Amino acid sequence: MKLSYHGHSVVRVETNNHTILIDPFISGNEACDLDADTVKTDVILLTHGHNDHVGDTVEIAKRNDALVVAPNELANYLEAQGLNTHPMHIGGKHDFDFGRVKLTQAFHGSAFTEEDGTIVYTGMPAGILLTVDGRTVYHVGDTGLFSDLRLIGEMNEIDVAFVPIGDNFTMGPEDALIAADWIDAKVVVPVHFNTFPVIEQDAEDFAKKVSTGQGRAMRIGEAMEL
Repeated sequence: MKLSYHGHSVVRVETNNHTILIDPFISGNEACDLDADTVKTDVILLTHGHNDHVGDTVEIAKRNDALVVAPNELANYLEAQGLNTHPMHIGGKHDFDFGRVKLTQAFHGSAFTEEDGTIVYTGMPAGILLTVDGRTVYHVGDTGLFSDLRLIGEMNEIDVAFVPIGDNFTMGPEDALIAADWIDAKVVVPVHFNTFPVIEQDAEDFAKKVSTGQGRAMRIGEAMEL
C-alpha cells in the first residue's frame, strides 16, 4: 500500500488493485498538486460535508465512475447529485472489495455551502479507519481533542494516523500531540494546516515533538510505502 499527501486533508491510498482518495479538496486549494480534471480513483472516502473536504468529489466521481463512501446524510446528498454512494455512520464498519472502512466520531461540524449560498446539513462528521491487507490507516478528520481517541488507539493497531494540527477550526499542535500519544500510531502525519492564513502551523516542529511513534511531516505529493 502506498500513501501520499496532497495538501490540506487530501490523502491518496494506492493498493494493488485500487486507488482511494480521501477528502479531495483540489480546485481552489493552492497547496494541492493534483489536477481535478485528470486525477483517477476508484473510491472516494469523505470525513464530512464541509466544502474544503468534499471538494471536487462530484466531478471526480462522475468522471471515474467512483464509489463514494461517506456519513449517511452526506452520502444521501451526493447520491442526489447522481453519484454512486455507500452511506455509513459512526461506529459502523463495512468490508468493501478495496478494504474495510469503519467510521469513528469526530467533534466538528458538517454542512455543504452551495454556490448560491444555500447551506445543506450533511450529518455528523467522522474519522475514517481504513484497513487494507492487515494495515490500518486512521484519517482522524476535522476534530477537536476528545478522550475516546485513547480508546480508538487501544482497540486498533494503527500504522499511520493523519492528524489535524491547524488550530482555530480543529485541534492545534498542542492538543494534536496529546491525540498522537493516545492514538499510538506507528507514524503520525500532520494535516489540515497552512491552506489558509488562520491555520498556518509548523508541521516539521510538530513532527519532531511526537513522542509516541514517528512524527513525519510529509511534503506535498510525497509518498510512503506500508
